[in-house]
Amino acid sequence: MSRRIYIDQTHLRGHVTGIERVARDLFAPEQLAPHDVRLLRSRGLPAMIAAQQIGLPLRGLRDRDALFVFPGFPPGPLCAALGDRCILYVHDTFLLTRPEDLSWKSRLYMAPSFGLAMRYGRRFLVNSRTTGRELRRLCRPDALVALLRPAVGDVFGLAGLPAGRPAPAPGEPLRLLAIGTIEPRKDYPAAIAIVGALNRMGVPAELHVVGRVGWGRHAFLDDPPAFLTLHGYVDDAGLRRLVERSHLLISTSKAEGLGLPLLEVQHGGLPVAAPEGPVFAEVLGASGLFLRPDDPEGSASALAAWARGGRLAAAADAARGNVSAWNAAARADAARFSDFLARGVAAYAESGTVATT
Repeated sequence: MSRRIYIDQTHLRGHVTGIERVARDLFAPEQLAPHDVRLLRSRGLPAMIAAQQIGLPLRGLRDRDALFVFPGFPPGPLCAALGDRCILYVHDTFLLTRPEDLSWKSRLYMAPSFGLAMRYGRRFLVNSRTTGRELRRLCRPDALVALLRPAVGDVFGLAGLPAGRPAPAPGEPLRLLAIGTIEPRKDYPAAIAIVGALNRMGVPAELHVVGRVGWGRHAFLDDPPAFLTLHGYVDDAGLRRLVERSHLLISTSKAEGLGLPLLEVQHGGLPVAAPEGPVFAEVLGASGLFLRPDDPEGSASALAAWARGGRLAAAADAARGNVSAWNAAARADAARFSDFLARGVAAYAESGTVATT
């Protein structure tokens, strides 16, 4: 049975981030064929707010057989009237769990709507099992929480890079790459402290940060250490060149729902060092190098030992296999979601869901 499905893309304008790209690609018309998919866009912030708060719920009341998918911003309060036809894709729960790391715009606009959705929402899709477990603690107990992991494409054209990552040659610095908006949750001061500790222990190291400056106060921007290079936003070709020169990707994020760059760079066989924690273990599995950002000296010692002991090369060998396995799981999730669109929650009655009604 073909359904009419409205996809809220009113927040997509100009530069598209990784999360926005996932939201766009997961629910692209070709992915949801043969359903009648209608993408809803807006021109400017006032039009977005009007559409999310009033336009979309009114459209739902007029078109009573249609589904409405919200893959970016949470639905407005009036969307409660849509009931089971309102589907929210959740990338992360930090709008409620980490209010101290939010921008003022998120505090005023997104967080209240997300909190209300936890009270009235009945249909949720999540990007990882970790996000699903966190969401289950927040949403109403009878809600469907179903797994729809995004496939991770080789968006930066890394597949052609040579396999393996040798340790730095004598006299060559250990080059660490970090990717993501400069904002409190990413905890770049922890990455800077780790690289600083490497240099103090006699291991020359550089930190290269790719990402625009977001919100929050960041003292390191005023007086960056000599080993830190801030690249800002770079295009795909520029990022490919940085990956080619880097020895590993480092993440010191306090919390993630998925951590998309960790998987994206694995197309190029780049080792990934990330914090100990459920979501990073889920995403990286045996391919990950796990550290403690709150212990810069210990993390630096571990990185140095991994470089000397060949673990960087082993993690590089495992990287491409890990992203391939993730994408196989994502394809299975997509098939299950397609089944859900055809026959409803019965598609999630078997194993593979996070939690069902």
